[in-house]
Formats: sequence, C-alpha cells, structure tokens
Amino acid sequence: MSTTPQYDAIVIGAGIAGMYQLYRLRELGLSVRVFEDGGDVGGTWYWNRYPGARFDSESYTYGYSWSKELLQEWNWKEHFSPQPDNMEYLSFVADKFDLRKDITFNARVSKATFDEAANCWEIETEKGERARARFLITAVGVLSATQMPRIPGVDKFKGISFHTSRWPKDEKGFGGKDIGMKGKRVGVIGTGATGVQLIQEAAKVAGQLTVFQLAPEFCAPLRNAPITDDEMAHIKATYPEIFKKCQESSAGFMHNFVMKSVFEVSDEEREAFFEYLYNRPGFEKWLGNFVDTMIDPKANALITEFMARKIRGRVNDPALAEKLIPKNHGFGMRRVPMDTNYYEVYNQDNVTLVDLRETPIETITEKGVKTSDKEHELDILIYATGFDAVTGSFTRIDISGVGGKKLTDKWADGPVTYLGMGGHDFPNFLTLVGPHNGATFCNIPRCIEQNVEWVSDLMKYMRDKKLTRIEPTIEAEN
Repeated sequence: MSTTPQYDAIVIGAGIAGMYQLYRLRELGLSVRVFEDGGDVGGTWYWNRYPGARFDSESYTYGYSWSKELLQEWNWKEHFSPQPDNMEYLSFVADKFDLRKDITFNARVSKATFDEAANCWEIETEKGERARARFLITAVGVLSATQMPRIPGVDKFKGISFHTSRWPKDEKGFGGKDIGMKGKRVGVIGTGATGVQLIQEAAKVAGQLTVFQLAPEFCAPLRNAPITDDEMAHIKATYPEIFKKCQESSAGFMHNFVMKSVFEVSDEEREAFFEYLYNRPGFEKWLGNFVDTMIDPKANALITEFMARKIRGRVNDPALAEKLIPKNHGFGMRRVPMDTNYYEVYNQDNVTLVDLRETPIETITEKGVKTSDKEHELDILIYATGFDAVTGSFTRIDISGVGGKKLTDKWADGPVTYLGMGGHDFPNFLTLVGPHNGATFCNIPRCIEQNVEWVSDLMKYMRDKKLTRIEPTIEAEN
C-alpha cells in the first residue's frame, strides 16, 4: 500500500488565490492540501517586503469580497495599503478561517506528474515530500519567479546584496528588516514599479544612492492618504457598490474609461481634464481617461506629451528629465508605476542616475558595479530586476501531463491554454492565475475570486455527476 497522502485537490501557493481556493473547497467538503514555498501565507505580500512596497489599487478594492463579516471587521489604514499592513490582513484572514492547518509551509513544489491510470496528479517538493490528488490547482502568481540580471560577477560583490523579493524579514515577519541603508552607499538596479517604490524610500536615508536605469517608465502620482474613521465607515457601508463598480470595469478597478474621444472636446477642455485626472489618486489618470488614449496613437500622443511635461516640471535638470522620459512607448502602454515624489529624488544631491543605455554595466565587482566608464563603489546593492513574469512560475516546476508531455514543451513557442484555466494533455490541471486569464491584467484579487469560484463550481459539478477527468480539446484551445 502506498503511504503517499491522497487528497481531492492539491493547491500550489498560499497567496491570495490559494487561500481563497482552500476556503471554497473545504466548504464543499473536499480534502485539500496547499503547498507553499514561503514560511507563511501571503504570496506576493510575503515575499515583497522591501521599503515602499504597497498596493497601487485602492485597498478596499483589493481585499476579499466574499465574507461580509470580514469586510466589516477589517479596517484599512491607508487608501493604498503598505506591505506590513497587507501581511497583517492576510494573516488575519488565515487565522479567522483557520487556513494554516491545511497548508504545508517551506515546501517548494519541484515536480508534478499526471498518473493516467489513476486519473490523478502526484507532486513532489524539493525536500522529497510527495502527495497525490485528483485535481492539481496552481495559485503560483504572475510575479513570483524572481529574475536576476544576466550580469557577470553577481556573486563577487562583498557588500550586502539581494533581489527586492528576497528582502530579509523583520522580527514580526510582516515587514522588511532595516538593512542599515542610513548614510551608506546604496545601488539599485532597475526602475520598474518595484524600483520606483524602493528608490523613493532609499533616497530618504542613503548617504549616496546610485540608480542604474536601463529604460524609464511613465510614473504617475499615487496621492496616498490615511483613511479616516468616517471614510472607513462609509467604505463598509458601500462595499456592494464598490465591488459592483470593479466588476463592471474593464480591469477590475474602480475606474472606467470615458467613452468619448480626446478630439471631441476643445484643447482647453482636454487639458483641464488631464489636469483633473493627474491630481486624482491611483490609476484613474490611466484607466479613467478618454478611451482613445489607449487605442489611437494620435490620442495617446496627447496624454503622453502631457505626462512628459509633468516629468520635466518635476526634475530640475532638463537633460536629466529627458533621460527619465520613455521614448519607446506611450503613457499607459505599459502598466503605470505609481509614485510619491519619485522624480523629485533626482533633485537631491545624494542621488545619481546612471543611464545604462549610455554606459552599460560590464560586471559586478567586489566593490560595486563597473559600467563602461567607471566603477561605482557601493556598500549595498539591490536588484529591482523584476520577475520571469506569468509563465516563469509554471516553467520552473517540472510538470508532466498525458504521455509524459512536458508543459515547457507545450509552451515552447508561447503559452497555449483554454481560457487561461488549463490545457489539452494536462487533465484536471487548473490554473487560477496564469497565461491568458483575467488575473494577469487586472486588479488581481477581483479576477482571482471569479476564477476560484469557477473552479469550485466545476469541481462540485464533477463530484455531483461522478466525473473523474476533465481536459480541454485542442479545438477549444485554438
């Protein structure tokens, strides 16, 4: 007799998606085991604890919507909540619904194999733990496969160095440890959304901050603020309307495009509206703009020039401002990093921008970073170099389907799925957050919830109909 534990479902990942999927399947009376790489729940918010990490969507649109009790019990402190509060929230959810008892922590799944004879999956962790289940559900996140830069000498640096998603924990585990940046020579490689958040904080304390930029992004003001008691009471009273608004928007946020063209109004009206949006909090300036700013290059050029003028107005040195303005894409054509005085840090004497298009990095040395023109000596080097996004979390697991077919081979020329929820040759394999589904371009928890509920309904249907195997056809995928 096999001693390998058997469950109805195995879930990989105990972040926002995995926690809710566990709750829903337990509610159906199914046996579930969650395997989580980290030491606690939280997923993205467990790993990304660098200074400045916070929501870029409104806090009250990001939390779970499925428990009225939870909605009334939890008080958000800020309109765009910081990482320590986010971890506290997710820990509160785990405690309230006793989720941890069905989660194995510090268990990185390295292999998953479909057993055709038994119509079930067997997983194996890096430590050699095994488990079997009828269904394998991935909740691995779109931004969890850390991407280190391919730069020679990364292991040579003698100072403190790590990727932003591996920032050391503080004693409580809800925030990042103080690594002693005060007065030190700090280098940050990367100016995407993570880099922008970190740079703003590092600039406040570093003796010298050197920012290595490969390509700039169009950042827009976050305009965060504390949530007053009255505001929180109003939020709690209007949660149904808030979530309805998110459900009806194009990307699960509270913002909807204005369904008219920039060219239907006068220049003065257009400029006034752009100015109004610029002073609004969050993504409204992106996702609440004239609809053709996202679909017509001529319309997009108008908002792009407006945002470029804003950057020029925030950076004192005109030549430096131009280096911070993207020339290879328009505003909103990539996800917009939200900032709080990001551009202003470049007016500080302790901050230097190194444009890697002019002076590329040649190697990491024992003392710092050597570019084509000089060696930048550092005490601390932080890699804000992002992730092997969307597919990386899957392809770093050895997943074998029917006939031993590898998922990496199936996706060799790009991912192939049915509605982003699974694929041919991989029966009973369901992907909550992955290629092609809503949660990859969305206020993620809003799309996670619909995906979890779809999977849960499917599994209930299969149990009630005594079905043991589901697999999309190639025609359905195509």
